[in-house]
Amino acid sequence: MPIPFTCPHCGLAMNVADQYAGQSGPCSGCGKPVTIPGTPGAAGAPLYPPPKPASKTPIWIIVLAVAVPMVLVCGGILLALLLPAVNAAREAARRAQCQNNLKQIALTLLNYQSAHGAFPPAVFADDGGKPKMSWRVAILPFMDQQGLYQQYDPKQPWDSPQNRALGNTPMPIFRCPSDPGAANSTETNYLRIIGKGTVGGTPNEAVKISDIMDGTSFTIMLVEVSGLNINWEEPRDVTADEFMAMVAKGRVSPHAGGFQAAMADGSVRFISYTVDPKTLRALLLRNTGERKALPY
Repeated sequence: MPIPFTCPHCGLAMNVADQYAGQSGPCSGCGKPVTIPGTPGAAGAPLYPPPKPASKTPIWIIVLAVAVPMVLVCGGILLALLLPAVNAAREAARRAQCQNNLKQIALTLLNYQSAHGAFPPAVFADDGGKPKMSWRVAILPFMDQQGLYQQYDPKQPWDSPQNRALGNTPMPIFRCPSDPGAANSTETNYLRIIGKGTVGGTPNEAVKISDIMDGTSFTIMLVEVSGLNINWEEPRDVTADEFMAMVAKGRVSPHAGGFQAAMADGSVRFISYTVDPKTLRALLLRNTGERKALPY
């Protein structure tokens, strides 16, 4: 039967199960120690459950739980703000390297011209007009690549097994670093403008400096092009009409907004896709007789 009991400290009346007779514990009203009257019974649960211990979680864990997410969020925001600037800096460096490549190739062509009295034909052809060697192979001795040049047999077609083996050698100077896969590729981004009236000329045509009637600083000799998958050894370039069509579509260079070109005097310029087509055509041809307005 329940045992009626009144706390002697606070006067709280309560009924306590007889199994707690003779046991002591805190009063549920005032918390002071009291003893239930009666003879102690069988051991049972304490009169009141012991208070739960306070959390022992170290304060540093709590601080880390709050701080780490904040650091990650702030770091993510900072990275998002810095990433465009980092990418822009990297592209600027790649564009500068591309410009340097064009500059070195243009100077090599000028050195060839000084030694031979004319620029190398863009395409060396056999008696039947079939291409047999590219200008890029012809200038190798002027790029400290005499050993590589001697591996090429000009008596064989350019795509013979022996000569094609030469084309498997990567030549970073012929590759724009902004083009995907540039590091290990054997392709070229740098082409000459070919055809009648250009510095590249027609097959076997060796253009002289004196043939550039419009002036070497007003005539394009080399351009950068991406997406044509041309092996650096292959005797293939672009005509003025082909290049103008690519510019009109804005699909020439791996750089945004325009393309880089080397002039016949060895200087390198960046030309916007918005260039006037008439101006561009005049720059691609060597003897238009026009007074050219430079678009840069």
